[in-house]
Amino acid sequence: MLDRIRIVLIGTSHPGNIGGVARAMHNMGLADLALVAPRCVPVTADSVSRASGADHLVNAARVVETLEEAVADCTLVVGASARSRTLPWPMITPRELGVRLPKELAGEAARLALVFGREDSGLTNAELQRCHAHVHIPTNPDFSSLNLAAAVQVLAYECRLAWLAGQETPDEEPGQPLATHEELEHYFAHLERTLIAIGFHDPAMPRQLMARLRRFTLRARPERMELNILRGILSETDKRVPGQGDDKDHRHGE
Repeated sequence: MLDRIRIVLIGTSHPGNIGGVARAMHNMGLADLALVAPRCVPVTADSVSRASGADHLVNAARVVETLEEAVADCTLVVGASARSRTLPWPMITPRELGVRLPKELAGEAARLALVFGREDSGLTNAELQRCHAHVHIPTNPDFSSLNLAAAVQVLAYECRLAWLAGQETPDEEPGQPLATHEELEHYFAHLERTLIAIGFHDPAMPRQLMARLRRFTLRARPERMELNILRGILSETDKRVPGQGDDKDHRHGE
């Protein structure tokens, strides 16, 4: 289960924090680290020193340009958030996240991404809207700021507790594969095109329509087959709208 958990850091500005995160991960048995558009050189003397023996994770970290690349194969994406947002999103505690993990990661294709934002500003609203849920560490409200490595340590600890508990109980039968982040993003793009084509969605006056549809869909956790059905419905709808039937990105049969 721990092998299927990926730590994703966005826009990290200090190499020492990357090393500290690697140490926290290695302490708890996690090994998959992805860096999205880091604002520093990841491998430095400082990051190696802060890793304290976990520098192999720093050296092996995958560096990508976008969040979508980092989580494309993940079936559950959870963003760490300390701020309230204008559009409420499913919010869980670290302990609730741990309780969910054995079932979430039961299938061979299941992957979890824990996404952490920039040291100075966290995750943007757009990045948080690409997460199935948000996790909030209930710190002292009078002094709530956590070091990046400390935040990763808290969530990694809860993941390890869940894994240890799972060693004592038989595994549940896995269900159908869940849709990946990449498949969901293709669906959202297709959905928006179709809604515009039929006149239901006006990009000039969005009224948070797509954000609300994202929240609804991500909360539902659709299986890959269910998402394929929805893509098929959109494709059939497109055929009845002039100029839409030849769209080459429908790919609902993938």
